[in-house]
Amino acid sequence: MKSILSLIAGTVAALLAATASAQSPVADFPSKPVTIVTPFAAGSGPDAVLRLISDKLGRLWNQRVLVDNKPGGGGFIAIEQVRRAAPDGYTLLQLDSEHIAALPHLYKSRNFVTLEHFDPVASLFRTPFFVAVPTDSKWKNMVDLIASAKEKPGQVSYGSWGVGSPGHLGGQQLEALTGTQMQHVPYREVSQLFANVGSGEVQWSFASIPSSQGIYKAGKLRYIAIAASKRIPQMPDVPTMAEAGGPASLEVNSFVSLLTPKGVSPAIKARINADVAKVIADPEIRARFDTFAFEPLAWSPEEIQRNAEAKSKVYGELVRRGNISLE
Repeated sequence: MKSILSLIAGTVAALLAATASAQSPVADFPSKPVTIVTPFAAGSGPDAVLRLISDKLGRLWNQRVLVDNKPGGGGFIAIEQVRRAAPDGYTLLQLDSEHIAALPHLYKSRNFVTLEHFDPVASLFRTPFFVAVPTDSKWKNMVDLIASAKEKPGQVSYGSWGVGSPGHLGGQQLEALTGTQMQHVPYREVSQLFANVGSGEVQWSFASIPSSQGIYKAGKLRYIAIAASKRIPQMPDVPTMAEAGGPASLEVNSFVSLLTPKGVSPAIKARINADVAKVIADPEIRARFDTFAFEPLAWSPEEIQRNAEAKSKVYGELVRRGNISLE
């Protein structure tokens, strides 16, 4: 009798386990195509990397992973599309740290806090920024640049790829740390920005490798510092901010992550995080990252949240100091 009861109990337990597995939201995820919406334009560095990651995820999941480019509106076109999507893990959003941490300060009247509507689910990469000047600039290092800014308050110009961008807020931070005042010149087109830095129409700007390499390789730009605490292998001869005579605490970078609308199950978010981390570790992905000087990240959602909150604190102070608004 005992053996029969044990057999029955074992069979019931197995059936319950199978039923739970079948009902688990992650058991068959994804069972249909997944769409990743991005505010970055097709052909940009973040877009190029996202397409490679999407291809790898599609193979891992045996489902199509589609990239939907929705540039414009300061990121809000992409943000609103995903905010309206079902919270089931099938619609993801690619954002950089400025969309997450700076938008709430730049669009005060919208009362929009990114992480009140979305959950971070997986990190992709972080990109550092260099200080770029025309090749024939008299500035050889940050000491020269800062000295000129102090000598001519409000006359030294720096460009960026838009109000509230890392290039703009990084310039604001440099001013705050050095007690200088410079003239900010925002551009709509990144290519035009670096063309004008190369020609000397603006005197300097922050620059990433993928966005400025065309002008750099044409011999029209020099990098006099990297706004980071250590040099990078792709540009080993470019000194750190401190080595170039700038403020050692100035680090200008941006990290890119994937987010989901609020309400996605923890199990599905954990599955996406683990699988993205697996894809990021792929040698082909790492090689592509190296080309762009992108630092691979495998942060947990909690780490993404902490880093976003740290940036938000800095950006909030800079926006208030510079009275910056995109309303």
